[in-house]
Amino acid sequence: MGLVTDIVLPLVLAFMMFTLGLGLRVSDFGRLLTQPRDMVTGLVFQMLLLPLVGFLLVSSWPLAPEIAMGVMLIAMAPGGVTSNFLTSLARGDVALSVSLTAVASLLSVVTIPLILGMAYQQIVGEALDGEVSIGKTAVSIFLIVTVPVLLGMAVRRFVPGLTDRGAPYATKLSTLFFVLVLAGAILQERENVVAYFAEAGLVTLALNIVMMALAFLGAQALGSGPEQRISICIECGLQNGTLAIAVGVLIFGGGAYVIPAATYSLIMFATGLLFLTLARRKLIPAANVE
Repeated sequence: MGLVTDIVLPLVLAFMMFTLGLGLRVSDFGRLLTQPRDMVTGLVFQMLLLPLVGFLLVSSWPLAPEIAMGVMLIAMAPGGVTSNFLTSLARGDVALSVSLTAVASLLSVVTIPLILGMAYQQIVGEALDGEVSIGKTAVSIFLIVTVPVLLGMAVRRFVPGLTDRGAPYATKLSTLFFVLVLAGAILQERENVVAYFAEAGLVTLALNIVMMALAFLGAQALGSGPEQRISICIECGLQNGTLAIAVGVLIFGGGAYVIPAATYSLIMFATGLLFLTLARRKLIPAANVE
């Protein structure tokens, strides 16, 4: 497993983030200025409210510390690239979704280590030791998330022809990698997966449903438009499961720590598709999608 966890998994995640970068422009980050209300709403819900909801759930749920930390790992992960695709199908604001994914992914180099340290202190009752330090976590995330995104943006900027031809294939390959990582995480714990799903399934389902509801209703209360509410809701519901699994493996060695990310990744597709169906059939309150 050393080769898989130490080399293959980080490379898979790095490629997925590189693929994300291929679809980004500098202008995507400019929406913080041109669309500040929706961007700030989405980022606050994604980066602050979601971990808070996760912490409240694991604090009130009878969970083993490893499972509880696994729930926090998925709660502190940024949105996944799949959210952009589902937003498009749901007729939401795709540009906003892309921008939120991009900014949240880059901010994760700061937010994940900080939230991880605080959550570990509260759940386990002790600080992260030297081998699992906040600094080491930040460096790891920077190398496998931030650098690949910036490289992808650079390739798009300076080799646009290659990007236009290769991006669709890279996206499909990235999706395949995600499925393989998810299958690998489940296969590694196949003897315990039923027990883990019984333990982590309900809390991850609650996290997903509660957060999507809060994101949609919160964005509505703050004045976001119909398309923007759809985007923010999906962005807060579809997390980067691969990143959560990678952090769980790189920092804690995998095991029970990655099970909540695996169960959440399966659940979020079901709830995401349900939300997509409701949105396209105009059954989402005040969605008014055409």
